[in-house]
Amino acid sequence: MPFHSIEPRRLYRQIADQIRGLIKSGEFPAGSRLPPERDLARQLGVSRPSVREALIALEVEGMVEVRIGSGIYVLAGTAPHVVNGLDATAGPFELLRARYVIESECAALAAKSAKKGHVHAIEDALSEMEREMSDARQPLPADRLFHLRVAEATGNGALVAVVKMLWEERMGPLYKQLEHHYDAPGLWHAAIAEHRGVLKAIVAHDTGVARTMMQRHLNQAYRRFSKGWNTLH
Repeated sequence: MPFHSIEPRRLYRQIADQIRGLIKSGEFPAGSRLPPERDLARQLGVSRPSVREALIALEVEGMVEVRIGSGIYVLAGTAPHVVNGLDATAGPFELLRARYVIESECAALAAKSAKKGHVHAIEDALSEMEREMSDARQPLPADRLFHLRVAEATGNGALVAVVKMLWEERMGPLYKQLEHHYDAPGLWHAAIAEHRGVLKAIVAHDTGVARTMMQRHLNQAYRRFSKGWNTLH
């Protein structure tokens, strides 16, 4: 297989560029299945999450299709679509790790500094998530609001700006396409329970537990998106 090692610079874009080149050269014709994710990672000398980000980018472009439980297939007419926001600063897994660092500390600071108004605003965002779920709507807008309200409760405008920026990336096409393959009511119910744990610690002004609850929530998101596509139905 004519792959070569990848330099650690904007990894998912480099991987996507290499796979795209092989598709255009005829190495993988339309209708063919790409090698499994684990094999691509081994041949390229990169992690499986980086390969997954690259494949998601190619799926958003319309070059491949991810068929859960079957594999990744090359589509006919593989001229890539131009998608605004596709060339993101960070891939979804990088973004989750950045959120882990920033938002866990926001939760700890919120537990220390939150006033009653802040707590009520966080509670309202969580209630809105639950309403959206009960109406069979994806509670993503209220999810974003919850995390912004936690950042606001720190009293630090710079942290609020950083969390807003991270969520702009989180709402981009790469993350949303990755999430599409995993989206299910059960996952959102679990996420709401994790949010409730963060809120409880903030109300109790327990900085350590608030940090741990937010870390647990974002770690769970990372693990959910790391689950192999062949295991999903």
